[in-house]
Amino acid sequence: MDTRHYFDAVPASASAPRAVTLALPDLTVSLVTDRGVFSADHVDPGTKVLLTTAPPPPQGELLDLGCGYGPIAVVLARRAPGSHVWAVDVNARARRLTTVNATAAGTSNVTVVAPDAVPPDLRFAALYTNPPIRIGKAGLHHLLEAWVPRATVTWMVVSKHLGADSLARWMSDERGWSVSRLASRVSYRVLEVRP
Repeated sequence: MDTRHYFDAVPASASAPRAVTLALPDLTVSLVTDRGVFSADHVDPGTKVLLTTAPPPPQGELLDLGCGYGPIAVVLARRAPGSHVWAVDVNARARRLTTVNATAAGTSNVTVVAPDAVPPDLRFAALYTNPPIRIGKAGLHHLLEAWVPRATVTWMVVSKHLGADSLARWMSDERGWSVSRLASRVSYRVLEVRP
């Protein structure tokens, strides 16, 4: 039984780096990815939907929660060079790749860290995430409860086939957060959440 996951702190998969290209209307970046991280073979379509539909990043502290190899963090840093982007992931390989990709993209405004290295009193102007749905409902709820209240606004993408609508209801009904659907494209929902 294969128990390796992209949300493992130290992936057990043997390293096999490769390059992928993220092409957006306003920029194109080449990114290094590897086994043992989320969407290692290509840029996840949900990530691309989020980056093409969410509003431009505001000035201030920004958070890419579950950064993987860094496509969201790199794009935020390029789009908002005066802002500071925190790229957070539990996966050490993902953090290493994000550092490599941010440097290669010429973005000096990205800090890549494990979740517990973010100062606890830090608040964010915006949080962007393609959250790790596969950690399970309880884990996902715990993750969102810990981070969403720290941001003025959260923009997240979730596949409707992986529970986007039920997650939106939980955030609205159970947590009392303001949740609106910003877009619905290619089976993905982009949600705007305000605590």
